Amino acid sequence: MRDLFELPAKPSSERVADGAFILRRFALARVDELLLQIESITAAARFRHLVTPGGLRMSVAMTNCGDLGWVSDRRGYRYERCDPLSGQPWPSMPDAFFSLAQSAAQAAGFTEFAPDACLINCYVPGTRLSLHQDKDERDFGAPIVSVSLGLPATFLFGGKSRKDKQLRVPLEHGDVVVWGGPGRLNHHGVLPLKDGEHPLLGRKRQNLTLRRAS
Repeated sequence: MRDLFELPAKPSSERVADGAFILRRFALARVDELLLQIESITAAARFRHLVTPGGLRMSVAMTNCGDLGWVSDRRGYRYERCDPLSGQPWPSMPDAFFSLAQSAAQAAGFTEFAPDACLINCYVPGTRLSLHQDKDERDFGAPIVSVSLGLPATFLFGGKSRKDKQLRVPLEHGDVVVWGGPGRLNHHGVLPLKDGEHPLLGRKRQNLTLRRAS
């Protein structure tokens, strides 16, 4: 049995592919602030299920903050400055998000990362994120920073082709994934979320994906 007075394991870094790193427990010290900010953002721009250009409803609910927000509908995938539901600009990106993304990128070897868009996803048991590339941004020179909160998930990280072999990477609450450089356009996704109960988020997982979109 784990000693009740044992300190949590310290953050650590794992290289999973060329240009891709898992920063274990990197966000744990900032979780309370991150969750407070997510609550504030979703009060102004609620979670919603977007529709793909092919007309399929995405199982993962999402919203955005920052100068730009990622959206999808029958017209295609793109970034917009305003929330289509309200017509208002997306909520500003909190300093806590920006500074975490910068420090995580720095820890993975990517300097001067300045994200201007943050996609916030909400998973419930059974939801998944299909294998895809992040290629709606104007410049692929900046890395992507992804922060996991809540229930554990299995992250898929493949190659430039959908047919390339995919690594299955377990992610826990507070883990951060950073990929860029030669791995920036690699396919990635999330396997269906398993049921469970997280002490802070209950039966769900939330994920922050920070990018330089403009």
